[in-house]
Amino acid sequence: MEGHGHHHHRSMCFCDVIRLLWSLVLPCVYLSLVLTLLLALLVLGVRMWLQSRRKTRRAQDSGPTVAFFHPYCSAGGGGERVLWCALRALQHRYPGVSFVVYTGDQGVTGEQILEGARQRFNITLPRPITFIFLRHRVLVEASSYSHFTLLGQSIGSMFLGWEALTAFVPDLYVDSMGYAFTLPVFRYLGACKVASYVHYPTVSTDMLSVVRERNPRFNNADYISGNPLLSAAKVVYYCCFALLYGLAGSCSDVIMVNSTWTLGHILALWRSPSRTSIVYPPCDVRTFLDTPLDDDDQEEVDDSWEELGQELGSGEEGKGGRDRKFHSIVSVGQFRPEKDHRLQIRAFRNLLDRKGERPGERESLRLVLIGGCRNQEDEDRVLMLRGLCQELGVADRVEFKLNVPFDELKRELVDATIGLHTMWNEHFGIGVVECMAAGTIILAHKSGGPKLDIVVPYEDGQTGFLADSEDSYAAAMETILALSPAARLEIRRNARRSVDRFSDQEFEACFLAAMELLMRKLE
Repeated sequence: MEGHGHHHHRSMCFCDVIRLLWSLVLPCVYLSLVLTLLLALLVLGVRMWLQSRRKTRRAQDSGPTVAFFHPYCSAGGGGERVLWCALRALQHRYPGVSFVVYTGDQGVTGEQILEGARQRFNITLPRPITFIFLRHRVLVEASSYSHFTLLGQSIGSMFLGWEALTAFVPDLYVDSMGYAFTLPVFRYLGACKVASYVHYPTVSTDMLSVVRERNPRFNNADYISGNPLLSAAKVVYYCCFALLYGLAGSCSDVIMVNSTWTLGHILALWRSPSRTSIVYPPCDVRTFLDTPLDDDDQEEVDDSWEELGQELGSGEEGKGGRDRKFHSIVSVGQFRPEKDHRLQIRAFRNLLDRKGERPGERESLRLVLIGGCRNQEDEDRVLMLRGLCQELGVADRVEFKLNVPFDELKRELVDATIGLHTMWNEHFGIGVVECMAAGTIILAHKSGGPKLDIVVPYEDGQTGFLADSEDSYAAAMETILALSPAARLEIRRNARRSVDRFSDQEFEACFLAAMELLMRKLE
C-alpha cells in the first residue's frame, strides 16, 4: 500500500507539471505575438524614418542615387576593378544619376582613392562621386573572429550595412563585394532596390565537402579536420549558415555572378534563376594588345633545356625583343591565404631541384609575386612568405612587388614567360586573363573559373596549362620552358585571341543589360 501511495503521488506530481506547462502555453503565445508586433512596428517606424530622409535628400538633389557597398576600395584587386568599371559604365549611360560608394578605408581621401584606381587599373571616372567613409570596418575583418568566422563576419556586415544606411539612404543599393547579409538591411529597412555582384559564394558545397572529407585547408584547421566530432559539428554549422546565406541572397532584385563555377553555387543556394546571370569581370586586355607576340619567332633558341642552359651560361642574348638571360615566372594576386602563394614558392623550389646545379640554370629563373595588401594581416603574410623563401633557399630568386602601379604590372607581365596561379576553386581569375592577354603562358589551378571559363581550348587550340599539386606545377613549368619558341608562340596567340570575351567593353555591355530594368525604375 505504501508503494502504491508513492506511485500515485509521483503520477499526481507529473500531472501537475503538465498542467502547469499547458497553462503557460497561451501566455507564451500572447507574449510572442506582442513581441512580434512590437518588432514589426519598430521595423515599420525605422523604414518610414529612412524613407523620409531619402525624400528630403531627393528634394535637394532632384535626382536618384545609386550606392555601391565596397569596404575595401583601395585593395587593388579584381573586385575593385569591377567596382570602377561598373561606375564608369553607369555614369556614361545615366548622366542624371548620382553615385555613392560606401568604403571602410581610413586615412585617405576620395581623391586619393580615385588616383589609386587610375594608377592601378588605368580607369578614370567621367564625373565625381561621393564617398561615405565607414568607421567600423573591423566588424567584417576575419581577424576579429577567432571562431565562427563566417557567422561573425556576416553579422558584422549587417551592422556595417546599418551604419552605411543611416549615413546615406540610396534609391538603389549594389553590393559589389559579396556581403549578402547587407541586402535584407537595405531592402526591408531602407526600402531600396537592391542588386548584387557575387565574386565568390561565402559558403559552398565544395567547402562542405572539404569538412566532410576532413581535408585540412586554410579554412579548415588541422585540429578540426583531425577530429570526427568537430568535423560533424562544423558540417552542421555550415549547413545552417548556408540556409541563412541563401535567404539573405534571395532578397536581391538582380544577381550577377562572375563565372560558371559561381553561377552553379549561387543557383543552388539562392534559388533565383530568373534573376541571375553571368557577367564576366572586366579585364584590361586591350592594354596588353599593343605588345607584339612575334619576338620569339625571330630568336634562334634551341628546343631543349640543356642547350638553353649552355646558351645562358655563355651570356648570350636572344635577337628578339625579350631578354633571354632569364625566364620570369609571374604571379598576380592579392596576398590572401586562399591565393596559396606557399604552393607557388614550393613548386618553384621543386622546379629548381629538377634542374639540378648545372651552370646558368638556377640564375636563368626568377619568381615574381605581385599583389596588393589590404591590411596588416596581409602584410604579416608577406613576411611569412619571405621567411619561407629563406627556409627553402630560394630567397635570391624570388621577388615580392606590393601594390605596384599599373605600368610596372604591365611591364612584368610582358617580360614574363609563365603566368602562375594556384588558388583552389578561384571564382574567376582576372590575373589569369591578364597574363594570357600579356602574352605569358598561363599555368593555373585545375579548378573553378580558370578550368571552366578561361584556360579552355580556343578553336581547338591550347591556351595554357592546368595543375593541382606541387609536383604537377613543377612538371608543367618544366614542360613550358622546354617548348620550342614556335610552340610557345602558338599557345600565346591562342590565349590572346580567346580573352576578348573578358574585355572592359564586354563587361560594360553585360553589366548595363543586367542593371537596365532597375535603373529604368529610378528615372
